[in-house]
Amino acid sequence: MLPPSLPNSERQPPAKTDVTPCADWLIVFARFPEPGRTKTRLIPALGPERAAQLQAALTRHTLAVAGHLCADRSHRVEVRYTGGNVDQMSQLYGNEHDYVPQQGDDLGERLNDAAAAAFRAGAKQVVLIGTDCPGLDADRLHAAFQALQRSDIVLGPAFDGGYYLIGLSGHHPALFAGIDWGTEHVLRQTLAKIRASRFRVHLLPMLADVDHPEDLIECRRFGNCFGEILPDTRPDLLSIIVPTLNEESTLAATLGPLSRVPGVELIVADGGSTDATVSIARELGALVVPARKGRGRQLNAGAAFASGETLLFLHADSQLPPDFVGAIRSTLDQPHIAGAFRLRIGASGWSLRCVEWAANLRSRLWQMPYGDQGLFIPAEVFFAMGGYPNWPLMEDYELCRRLRRRGRIALAQEAIETSARRWTTLGVVRTTLINQSTLLGFHLGISPERLAAWYSGWSRRGRPDKSSDGRSPEPE
Repeated sequence: MLPPSLPNSERQPPAKTDVTPCADWLIVFARFPEPGRTKTRLIPALGPERAAQLQAALTRHTLAVAGHLCADRSHRVEVRYTGGNVDQMSQLYGNEHDYVPQQGDDLGERLNDAAAAAFRAGAKQVVLIGTDCPGLDADRLHAAFQALQRSDIVLGPAFDGGYYLIGLSGHHPALFAGIDWGTEHVLRQTLAKIRASRFRVHLLPMLADVDHPEDLIECRRFGNCFGEILPDTRPDLLSIIVPTLNEESTLAATLGPLSRVPGVELIVADGGSTDATVSIARELGALVVPARKGRGRQLNAGAAFASGETLLFLHADSQLPPDFVGAIRSTLDQPHIAGAFRLRIGASGWSLRCVEWAANLRSRLWQMPYGDQGLFIPAEVFFAMGGYPNWPLMEDYELCRRLRRRGRIALAQEAIETSARRWTTLGVVRTTLINQSTLLGFHLGISPERLAAWYSGWSRRGRPDKSSDGRSPEPE
């Protein structure tokens, strides 16, 4: 089955069909969307058919952007494809483009071959792009060509450590040799080659590629392009997204009461549980989204499949108040950009009451609630902001900092009850010291990856049960 077409409004405008020499070449690297052989890292979440449909939709979106660039300017567009043949590519994407098979054993060889052919044909400036970056627009492509008038090379960095665009004012084959393609080292290694050759380089703003389930939130900003693959937003629906990793002991108590609430959609974003977590979630009617381990990634992956106009991010060991739906609606009916619940810890003791008091004071005065408090956000706001960072640590903290720049984060009167297992396992004083040290390290510029390794080591010293709950610390 061939992937469905996009709406007419999203199809590319007619490109120039003349074959006169052109100084500016835009080369689009594309893949024929054969189910099971394209977007393979998304197959666990989408299935082979929808993964192929996504590949086709991304390619159409990219060619539409290329067409808008060429509508007013003299740029030649060439599609370098792999898989399928010219007839199949023309049937899917139209006859307005030149389709040329990719040549080479790896991505570097294929990029180099395409650039070399363009310069041999008379190109003065060549920009090469893929089809995995829905945020790439005609203005950014135009900026790349403009930058090549004063730079040797232009790069568009991607959040995953690669690049979504490379522009060349001359043929430089060394840039494509000895690169660890498909890894987070691609951009760093390419920049090292550029510096070694003393080329002038211009960097475009960073954008997100769509390679993993968590990246699909980028597509949700373009719902008209991807509505047949990802869900449309439904009014008056609340989507509850729960990240899990081996949570069989707590998940039923969390999801059970929620499964009976009308107007609520349950989504479990699982990071690879080896216990009964997934089966419990499905028995309770939750949609299970497979994701890479890490709460930021899991929350983004779950949100990408959400249909609700409001998103509630909930820990697997937290209990919502009885009228949580009404509390969320009344909070967001005010001019608030997001909200959270007051914190209540499910154990007795004056030290835990102090933790609650400090967390609620911080949330009310400084508008900095954390994941334990059930952050809720309008879906439109969440997707427009790009969701959580895909960090192993501090993702809630960073999202709240961005939210505060856009509006007020309100604290609902109702309380959410969260498990006391972190505080009872490590002790209140020790947990607080570790959390505060982590927060200080973050503000000093230590990477979330290094902080996560440090936190994991400290929090597990002397810990009798090394449970892998997949949770990041909440810096109270």
